[in-house]
Amino acid sequence: MINTEISNNKIGGKRKNLDSSNAIENIIGFIILLLTVLIGNAFLKTDMLFFRLLIGLALGYTLTRAYSGFAGSINRAYATGSTKLMRTLMFMFFISAFATSAFLYNSDPTSYNLWVNPINLGLILGGLLFGFGMTFSACCASGVLTDLITGLPRALITLIFFSLGIFVGFPIQKTASFVTNSWVVSSTGKELSGGVFLPDLFKWDGLQGYLGALLLIGLFCLIVVSIAYKYERYRKRNDSYTQHPTEKLQDEYLIEDSSNYSLFSKESYNKLFIKPWTLKQGAVVITLLFVILMGVTKAGWGASTPYGIWFGKFLMNFGISADSISEFTKMPSDVFNLPFFEHPITVQNVGIIIGTAIYLFTAGIFKKMFTSELNITGKQFLLFALGGLTMGLGTRLANGCNVGALYTPIANFSLSGWVFLIFMVSGGIIGNTFAKKMDSK
Repeated sequence: MINTEISNNKIGGKRKNLDSSNAIENIIGFIILLLTVLIGNAFLKTDMLFFRLLIGLALGYTLTRAYSGFAGSINRAYATGSTKLMRTLMFMFFISAFATSAFLYNSDPTSYNLWVNPINLGLILGGLLFGFGMTFSACCASGVLTDLITGLPRALITLIFFSLGIFVGFPIQKTASFVTNSWVVSSTGKELSGGVFLPDLFKWDGLQGYLGALLLIGLFCLIVVSIAYKYERYRKRNDSYTQHPTEKLQDEYLIEDSSNYSLFSKESYNKLFIKPWTLKQGAVVITLLFVILMGVTKAGWGASTPYGIWFGKFLMNFGISADSISEFTKMPSDVFNLPFFEHPITVQNVGIIIGTAIYLFTAGIFKKMFTSELNITGKQFLLFALGGLTMGLGTRLANGCNVGALYTPIANFSLSGWVFLIFMVSGGIIGNTFAKKMDSK
């Protein structure tokens, strides 16, 4: 996702700047897309890996074109007062759960790899740490991939320490009872990862619990939206609200003049390949991609675990054996011996990076975005490292990141996702408060 503290200069400031597309960049973007599809189809070992690549391309493209993500839901609200992204996420959570119910109704939920995570101290601490880290790195597990294109130094430093945090956290995730054992368990949750599967609470509703679960999720979403609106009104009354620049840009593009429409025109190209998608459009596309993932893989969207595996594979270059790494991490040695492009989530993550580049090239703004954050200070280096490390460790305590502990669990009817949300937001508030005090010194 784009850095939530993105400036007007970085995105071009005004609509006309985005319309001035670079023809060379446009061509490069389509070449990258074509080559990625051809090379992926020819050299990836299985059709499923190729599928993962395509899903990654679509996710990266969507997150970038919609100027969307998860970290911004807190950072953007704290910095500008705008809660539009948080409210949009609630919309996405509900329609994703609604769509997921089509797979689960009249079927055995345990036949799917549902992320019904444990509810415990690890989830609470992990949410706090993850929210805290998002403040300093301005991204999350999926956002760090898109930001490798739009904010390379920040994202690369974050990713390195994110990977370290996950690697160090692997043995805690696998062995610590405060991470593995759940305080509360439902009947279906017991057969999965030990958490609470919301339909288990409403077996009497006439629809195997899914009607009651969807109504409860809808209620949770409405509560969050209500709080978000109240917070935004508070900021406006105190004259501390400023519309986020990307949201302003998206609003400007809602106004269209189709009086002189022509398929083969600059205006048509702008609409098809440059015009930013609204946050809701992005949410709908991500939901569709999530549904396709569920249908094909019987599992949701994950991103962070491969980072720890990458760190282990990096250590193997210095003569450390996979068995030694396995002994430390409590992970199977096979995951560290597996070739890089044979791990499905790794391929999907690479696709996210390429998908980001494809949008920026086809929109003619790659150079502008890529060069916007190339210079950082020593203080920023330390803060990005801190952000990455705390997020990485947080994912192991919470059994996932913003997609693995928040989005996918909520879409999979897990109560744990809502618990993670509460403490992730709390961690984000603590982190932003801490960062503000540091800046004032």
